[in-house]
Order: sequence, then structure tokens, then C-alpha cells
Amino acid sequence: MIAEAKQVLKQYFGYDEFRDGQARIIGNILEGKNTVGIMPTGGGKSLCYQIPALMQDGVTLVISPLISLMKDQVDSLLHQGIPATYINSTLSNNEVESRMEEISLGEYKLVYIAPERLESSGFLHFLHTLPIPLVAVDEAHCLSQWGHDFRPSYLGIYKAVNQLSSNPVILALTATATPQVQEDILHHLQIPDQNKVLTGFQRTNLFFQVVKGEDRKRWVEKYVSKNKQHSGIIYCATRKEVENLYLHLEKKGYAAGKYHGGLSDTLRQEQQEAFLNDSITIMIATNAFGMGINKSNVRYVVHYQIPKNMEGYYQEAGRAGRDGVDSECVLLFSPQDIQTQRYIIDQNIVNPELHKNEMQKLRDMIDFVHTEACLQNYILNYFGEHVDQECGHCSNCLDDRESEDVTKEAQMVLSCMMRMNERFGTSLISGVLTGSKNKKILDWGFDRLTTYGLMKDQSQKEVGLFIDYLISEGIIGVEGGSFPVLKVSTKGKEVLMGERKVTRKIQPTVSAIVPKEDGLFHALRNLRKSIADSEGVPPFVIFSDKSLQDMCMKKPKTSEEFLHVSGVGESKLVRYGELFINEISAFLEENPQHQVEIQKPETTYKSNKSDTASYLISFSLFKEHKKIKDIAKERGMSTATIENHIIRTYQEGMMDDWSILFTEEEEILIEKAVSKVGTGLLKPIKEELPKEISYFQIKGYLVKAGQK
Repeated sequence: MIAEAKQVLKQYFGYDEFRDGQARIIGNILEGKNTVGIMPTGGGKSLCYQIPALMQDGVTLVISPLISLMKDQVDSLLHQGIPATYINSTLSNNEVESRMEEISLGEYKLVYIAPERLESSGFLHFLHTLPIPLVAVDEAHCLSQWGHDFRPSYLGIYKAVNQLSSNPVILALTATATPQVQEDILHHLQIPDQNKVLTGFQRTNLFFQVVKGEDRKRWVEKYVSKNKQHSGIIYCATRKEVENLYLHLEKKGYAAGKYHGGLSDTLRQEQQEAFLNDSITIMIATNAFGMGINKSNVRYVVHYQIPKNMEGYYQEAGRAGRDGVDSECVLLFSPQDIQTQRYIIDQNIVNPELHKNEMQKLRDMIDFVHTEACLQNYILNYFGEHVDQECGHCSNCLDDRESEDVTKEAQMVLSCMMRMNERFGTSLISGVLTGSKNKKILDWGFDRLTTYGLMKDQSQKEVGLFIDYLISEGIIGVEGGSFPVLKVSTKGKEVLMGERKVTRKIQPTVSAIVPKEDGLFHALRNLRKSIADSEGVPPFVIFSDKSLQDMCMKKPKTSEEFLHVSGVGESKLVRYGELFINEISAFLEENPQHQVEIQKPETTYKSNKSDTASYLISFSLFKEHKKIKDIAKERGMSTATIENHIIRTYQEGMMDDWSILFTEEEEILIEKAVSKVGTGLLKPIKEELPKEISYFQIKGYLVKAGQK
């Protein structure tokens, strides 16, 4: 059965091998076992029901919570030659009746519906007449009131499906489920625990970063300016913040859109379509946007404010890099955002037990912001997955920036707070420190304090950001609700007494997160956009960025060669093969320097399902004896990203000259440090070594040691 499923996978979807967990889930379904599949966003959950749908007689029913998801999925399936449709509230009664008649005639293999549709006795009666071998329940975490997106309509799914005369198999799928939520899914759908397939939550192509104490608007402006060619989502906690940031970026000339509940349905739909079609590259939105969006080429997700829980954060962050290409997830943190989220929870949750649960989730999110350990591991641990090794590529793992001593400045702030009797917030305290002539400051005589004007060489905003940093480090506490008051914490008192030092990392510069593509990629992307516009579908439906990158690598000249490109099945070969082959051929004629391919060495090495051209390009430049910093500058990437690319070539057996990374003496020093503190975390190893030995060298040593 799995061999036949692999043929279907190649024929319709253009892939040679299943991803982790897919074969087991599909095997369970074909054996008639109700199954729960828990896989990360971008892990290929939809294939787990689409392939069985193509292999079995009858029509597969897919229950989905969002209209946008249905449309995206159906558009993609139709372009792969798979008959599919949806029934939802966007259709007129006549359209619904017409589609139901077509379903009865067996014209579709997959039908998408909302869970509320099962509450209609008429629709249930219609389903009784159909041969339905499989019901797929997408976003299954909606079944649990302890999850982040509980929907009561999901609770009626099992009863409705259990009544169907065709006795279908049930497949439940989700990307974000804590152990408690997993138990709820199994319980509500009466699925035995042994039929749960959990592949893990890790997304190796995502780079996680937390940025504290920055001027967020300025930071975002720099960031999007360096990633103009790429699609990204910026999530804000409130409609007001969405509007403010949207107006700011629009005035600066960026192709941005906005999405929140205060807009009309028509305007929201227009903005979403513009983003899907790459007419705008930046979507600024509340968390109402994006659930189920199947846009595969989102290169970055920025959270402008802290989200209220980890489930929501990881689901939203996971909308980056669904095609497996390197992408970035950045969380901008300011302590006052905590008050915003507390207010939102207070306004929306009245059940005391659920309120307590939501507040704990917010505390978990705050701990994520403050942790100095691996960010990816924190996320995995939250979802019940325990990993010994650090990810090696989040901002915490790569954080080898120099620290500066800011104890004196911290003491100035704390002294000012004490002299103001710890009764005020950031704005007034920063005003006193910078010597503001604010009427309130003068009326209360704060201009006569010894701390007045102590930090007048800085702007009030800069001092306010420094105070935010001290709050995030636990040196200053925050009390109160709508008008928070700052208090000197136990840590802060130690700083005042000279018993504790305060250091602050030198802030990193903002760099582009993906390489500057060459002319061929640009030409293929333009062709993709032209075809998409003519067919009225989003560009990623034609081909993903990963497929275009693979074309740039393989430069196919024939139909047979084109069929070996990742994501090219027989249907897409017929529809687009000639167009893209001709475009590649024409480009190579005009640019003969691109004829030389970056060849993979003949050495055998481990395959990696998320292979992209990016690390091979870095590898090629490294082989030319270019320095890491020069490669980073040439490619518009950070040195940390280039280092990870080079480490990967060692992991996969492409490089075996370790002397490029470290001398024999340095290797002995690293070996001693590792034997002392172990291999679990990089930071303790670094602390045992001389300053000149880098994280890059440590990671290289660990790879070499693991290959012995």
C-alpha cells in the first residue's frame, strides 16, 4: 500500500519520498484505523488525507475552521489535477445546491466544509447518501477548551461522523497541541493512544530571535528595507497598533497591507488576496489573519508585541518557511505589552479556571522572552518534547555579542525611582532623568531632585527603552493595571548596593535573512507571477520558492530532467514544463556565466529533507577560501547563518579538512571543556574556553567528535 501511495505522491505532488510520519499516518488510514497526526506547520499534514483520498473510492470530507484555508487548498489541488471543492458561507444557495449535485455524481475526490455545516440535519442527510471513506479533521486542537482556539462546534464532529452509513475513518490533524490538548483530542474523537502519530514540533529551517529594548518602529523599518523582495507578516496585539504601523510603513513607500476585525469583509478579503498574489509583500495584522493561509513563500514573521500564549505564537511564527526554505521569526518585546495582554485576557475570559489557565500561558510566554537558553528547545519543551541538544541557530544559541557594563546607568534609574517614592511609571521617570520641563515634573518639584537631568545626554525615548530592558531583566518590577507603577525589585536593591552588576548585550545590526538571489531566480519568479496573474491564482500555487531554487540548481533542459525538480509532478510538468525550461534556456544563453553549476561532491552524505540551494552557495564560496565575513557581506546574510551553512557541509561529509576551523591546540582545549561540562549546551563550553575560541569552532568540534 505504501509503495502505491509513493507513486501517487510523485505523480500528483512531485515528491520522491514521504516526510517523517506521513507514511505511518497514511498506512493507518488505509488499514481503517482512526488516527491523530501531530506534525509541525509545513510538515505536510494535508498530504496525509489527500493521498488516501486519491487511492480510495468515494469522496473524502475535510473539516476546516476557516474559509481562507478551504479556498487555498482547493486552488492548489485543482492545479495539481485533483478534483476538489468546498461548501461554505461565501456561496449562494444555488451554488451550494449545484456543488452538492456534482458531489453526488462523484465529480470530486475531496470536499472541504466548516464544522458548523454538520449541525444541519439536511446536510447530514445528504452525507448519508455518499460513499465517504475518510473524514479529516483539520486544526484538531480546536476540540479542547484548554487549547488556544477552542471552538464548541468541533465537539459535535464525532457524533455526526459516527452516524454516517459509510462508517468513515477519522483522521485528526494539528500542529500545536500540548500534552493536555492531545489527550482531549484522543478523548473527544475516541481514538486509542497507540494511533497517535507525533513527529515532533521542531522546524529546523526557522531562525528564532527575541529582540528587547529596541525602538520597534525604527527596527521594523530597517528590517523590511533589507528584505524588500520577500513576503512577511507582522503581527500586532491590537487594531490600533496595526493601523499605526501600517500608516508608518505606507508613508515610507513600502508595499504593505493591513488586516484586523475592524475592517469590512470586502476590504479584508482584498488585502488577503493582494498578499497571497504578491501584490503586497508585507501584511500587518492582528492574530485574526493567517490561520490556514497556505502561502508557502513567507520568509519572515515578526511579532510586534508579545502574544498571549505559546500555541498562538508558534502557529503564527510557523507561517514562515512552509516551503522548507530558511526563514526568520522575530519577537519584539517591551514590558508594557504584558499589561496589554492581561487586559485582553481579563476582558474575554470570565470562567475563573480558564482565566487562571490563560494567565499561566501568558507567564510561559514571558519566560520564553526572558530565557537565556535555546529558544527552539523552550518551545519544544512547552509542547512536551524534550531535546538534549540546542538547536544551534536561534538568537540565544548564537549570541556571542560583547556585553557592556551598564551598572552605573541602572543605579541612576533606580535611585531616581526611590527618590520619586516608587509611585510612577516609565514616562515620568525617564522625563526626570533627562531633565524634561514637563509641567507635571515641575509642579511636583521633581526638578529639584539630585537625579534630575542625570541622563540628559540621552533622549527620553532611549532612557525609556533602557528602563524596559531593566524590567525585562527583573531589576525593576511592575505593579498595577492600566497605569503601571515601577518598583525596585530584590535584584534592583542588590544593584543599588553594588552587590550585583548589570550588563547589556550590544544590540545586533539588522541584516537580510535570505540570500540575494541571482538573476535566474528573479527571472523564474517573474515568469511564475505572470502565469499566476493570467490564471487568477497566487504565485505559490504554480511553484514554491523551493521549487524555483531547485530549478536554479538543476537547470533542467528536458521534460525528464524537469520532472526531477522538487515539487514537480506530471500535471505541473504538462502545464508549465515547457514555459520554465524555455525561460531557463533563454536566460543561460544571455548569461553564459551561469552555465557552471554548483556541483554536489561525489562523497556520500546524509540526505536532508530541507535541502536548499542556499547553503551550497555558501559552501562554494568557502571552497574558494573566502572569509566568512566576506561571504556574509556578499550574500547579504549574517555571519552566523553562513557559519551554519559551513557546519552543515561538514555534517553531510562534503568537507573533511578540519584545520580550516581549528588548530590541534584549539581542538585539545575544546575537547577538555566538553569533557568537563558535557555537550548539552554550547554556552557552558564557551565559558570554559579562551575568548578567542568561537561558537563556530565549538560547533565544528562537536560535529567532528560525533563522526568518530
